[in-house]
Amino acid sequence: MNPDAHTLWRAPQWALAVLLAVLGMVGPFSIDTYIPAFSGIAQALGATPVEMQQTLSAYLFGFAFMNLFHGALADSFGRRPVVLWGLAAFTLASAGCALSQTVGQLVFFRALQGLSTGAGIVVSRAVIRDMFPPAQAQKVMSQVTIYFGVAPAVAPIVGGWLFVHLGWHSVFWFLTAVGVVLWTANLRLLPETLHPTLRQPFNVPHLMRGYWQLGSSPRFLLLALASGIPFNGMFLYVLSAPAFLGDHLGLAPTQFFWFFVLTIAGIMSGAWLSGRLAGRIAPKRQIRHGFVVMLTVSVLNLAANLLFPAHAVWALVPIAVFAFGWALMVPVVTLLMLDLYPERRGMASSLQAFVGSAANGIVAGVIAPLVMHSTVGLAAASLMMMGVGLVAWLVLHARWPEIGRAVDAVTPAASSEPASGPAR
Repeated sequence: MNPDAHTLWRAPQWALAVLLAVLGMVGPFSIDTYIPAFSGIAQALGATPVEMQQTLSAYLFGFAFMNLFHGALADSFGRRPVVLWGLAAFTLASAGCALSQTVGQLVFFRALQGLSTGAGIVVSRAVIRDMFPPAQAQKVMSQVTIYFGVAPAVAPIVGGWLFVHLGWHSVFWFLTAVGVVLWTANLRLLPETLHPTLRQPFNVPHLMRGYWQLGSSPRFLLLALASGIPFNGMFLYVLSAPAFLGDHLGLAPTQFFWFFVLTIAGIMSGAWLSGRLAGRIAPKRQIRHGFVVMLTVSVLNLAANLLFPAHAVWALVPIAVFAFGWALMVPVVTLLMLDLYPERRGMASSLQAFVGSAANGIVAGVIAPLVMHSTVGLAAASLMMMGVGLVAWLVLHARWPEIGRAVDAVTPAASSEPASGPAR
C-alpha cells in the first residue's frame, strides 16, 4: 500500500470505485456494443461470417497479448500514464473502426482496440491495492465488481439501439466518445498511486526475472487458476446464449434479457456480500463459501438437465446462483494474488488477466462450439471448469494452509516457498 494513500484521494471511496469500475467496463463495452450490429456490418462491408468472426478474434488476441505487458509498464512508469495512453489508443482505434471501409480495416482497428482496452482492467486492480489496506481493498474490489457487472447487461441494449436508429458506424463513434470522456475524467481525477520507491526498472532482463518469478510460483499459478477458470463456467452460457436460450429454452430474442438480468443480479449480489464480509471472516472461509455455492449448484444443474428437459422456468436460476458464488470469492482470490509479490502488483494483475483471457479464448473457440447444442453438455462443461478452479484452490490450501487465514488482512503468510525479495 502507498504510504501517502490518504492524501491522494479525498473524495468518497465509492467515487474511486466507480472511476475504476468504468475503466474496467471498457473491455466488455468494446465487445458487447457491436455484437447486435454484426449482420448490418457484414452486409455493409460485404463480409462473410468468417471475416466477421475475425473482427472478434483480432480483438480477443490483442487483448490477451497486451495483458502481459500493461501491468509491467505500470510497475515501471506508474499507473496513471499507462491508463491515459491506453485510453488514448482505444479512442483512436474506435474512430478507426467507425471510419473503416473494408472488413480488413475493421479487423486491424479492432486488434488495436484489443491491445489498448486491457490497460484499464489490469491497472485498476493494482490501484486498489496501492490505495487501501487488505480488508478495505476487498470492499472496494467488491464495489468495482458490482458496478462492472452492469456493463454486459447495458452494452448490448445501447449497441442495438444505436444500430437500429443511427447505423453501425454510430456504435464505434459512441465508443470513441466513451474514450474521450474517460480520458478526460482520468486526466483530471486519477492520482498516481504507485509510490516512487516501488517503481521497477524498465529493461528486458528485469522484466524477464519478474515474469519468471511469478510464472514459476506455484502459489501464484494456483491462485490464477482458482480465480480465472471458474468464471468460464458462467461465461460458457453467455457465449452459447443464442443456442441455449433460443433453441433449447425456446425463448424469443426479446426474452433473452431475462438471462442477462438474472446473471448480472447474481454477480452484483455476490460482490455486495463479499464487501460486507470483508474483515469479518477469514478470507479462506469466504473463498470456501464461494466454491461450495458453485459446486452445489453445478452438480444440481447437471442432475436436473440429465433428469428433465430444460425449461426456462428453472434453467436460468442455476447460472445466476453460480454467478453469485463466483462474485463472492473472486475479489478475495484476486487480492491474495496481488499481495504475493507486492513490488510487482501490476505484473501480477497482468498475468492474472492473461490467464483469464486465454481461458476465455479457449472456451469461445473450442469448448462452446462442442457443447452448445446440448444442455447436458453445457452443464457438464460448466461443472468441469468450476472443478479446475476448485482443485487449484484445494491444492493451494493443502500445501500452504496459512494463506488467507487472517481475518483482518487478505495477505499470504510466510511459507516454504521463497518470498519475494526487494525490488532490484
